[in-house]
Order: sequence, then structure tokens, then C-alpha cells
Amino acid sequence: MTEKDKTPVYTCTEYRMEMILLALEKRLARPDLSKAEKQSIKAEINRLKVQMDME
Repeated sequence: MTEKDKTPVYTCTEYRMEMILLALEKRLARPDLSKAEKQSIKAEINRLKVQMDME
């Protein structure tokens, strides 16, 4: 096996999930969100992190 073969594969799906996660985190920082919206966004962030093996 060569060094090139050891490079991890980074797919479009992984990139897309990262961009969604970043957008949700940015949206969560908005000061005008209701408590329910914040909880919903946090739940979605946690779901994505689990799916991405980040937690």
C-alpha cells in the first residue's frame, strides 16, 4: 500500500453535512430566535454531529 492509498476519502456528502452544520451554528448565534427555534436548531446540530461521528 502506498501513501496515496492511505489518504482518507472526503466525499461530497461529508462536505455538504459540514456546510449544513456551519449554517445551523451561524443561525443559532442570531439574537432574535425564540426559545423553541433555538432548541430545534440545537437538536438538529446534535443529530448531524452524531451522524458525522463528532460526538
